[in-house]
Amino acid sequence: MNHHIALQFEDGVTRFIDASATETVADAAYRQGMNIPLDCRDGACGTCKCFAESGQYTLGEYIDDAMTEDEARQGYVLTCQMRAKSDCVVRVPASSSVCRTQQARYEAAITQVRQVSPSTISLSIQSETLNKLAFLPGQYVNLQVPGSTQTRAYSFSSLVRDGTVSFLVRNVPGGLMSSYLTGQAKPGDTLTLAGPLGSFYLRDIQRPLLLLAGGTGLAPFTAMLEKIAQQGSAHPLHLVYGVTHDADLVEMDTLQALAERIPNFSFSACVASADSHYPHKGYVTQHIAPAHLNDGNVDIYLCGPPPMVEAVGQFIRDKNLKPANFYYEKFSASA
Repeated sequence: MNHHIALQFEDGVTRFIDASATETVADAAYRQGMNIPLDCRDGACGTCKCFAESGQYTLGEYIDDAMTEDEARQGYVLTCQMRAKSDCVVRVPASSSVCRTQQARYEAAITQVRQVSPSTISLSIQSETLNKLAFLPGQYVNLQVPGSTQTRAYSFSSLVRDGTVSFLVRNVPGGLMSSYLTGQAKPGDTLTLAGPLGSFYLRDIQRPLLLLAGGTGLAPFTAMLEKIAQQGSAHPLHLVYGVTHDADLVEMDTLQALAERIPNFSFSACVASADSHYPHKGYVTQHIAPAHLNDGNVDIYLCGPPPMVEAVGQFIRDKNLKPANFYYEKFSASA
């Protein structure tokens, strides 16, 4: 039986390989053209030391000079001795270019583009080749703006279904991609994407999760929640979604549908504008309850603009709280 191994390179590029139960991860990577660091192949030099973020595996023989037992307990692995027993995510301490691994590139046709609010554009693209697109929920790709050489980074807002994947795009007045999507794009137009990229993605769920989204920072969370709906979770999950104006609230029906599919998932939304008529006003930090923080035994995921990320960081410091894990991604608008 083959297992899927996500290799996360330090420049953000993620590539997937298949590894059988009998071959090492290093051998599987080389077999599929990914030259991850390697030297002795005998567990003696430590050149192939990586970090296993998640998954089950066995380790063969190695010496302390290559990797200590304490490192092994922390999750470090020697890929020349690592054999997967499940799907795994492995962080490789090298850039993809050094490992001669380039970003995968795909072409897909627009199936739907619509402005769902003054600040948000919903984009869906489709291609048979996208069925081969593997990514960790929460990651992003670079979309090339048609008619230019420039790209813009967008998080997946869905998993791939029948060759179709979706994005939530911030509508930036005068922005290159925004202008294309609102003024020129039509179904059938071709877009080029490269990736996946990013270290912001859903890890194995081992404790309660607190998800914090600002604006189109909601996108990676709807992809994560789709994955959770498929695999289930024994731990409670809560999402706080914040926007500036009432009209900026999008995908509320999607969140409600996910709440119906995931028994222990709840969500709330808030609007910062003083003239809002939405029942919950203010900023995301004002809607984080002590129960959501679980006395620090919580994994916090945050995606939003830089001021929001900084505000949440300060909120956590003011609470003298040290969450088990704090993963975040900032995004800024590009003209």
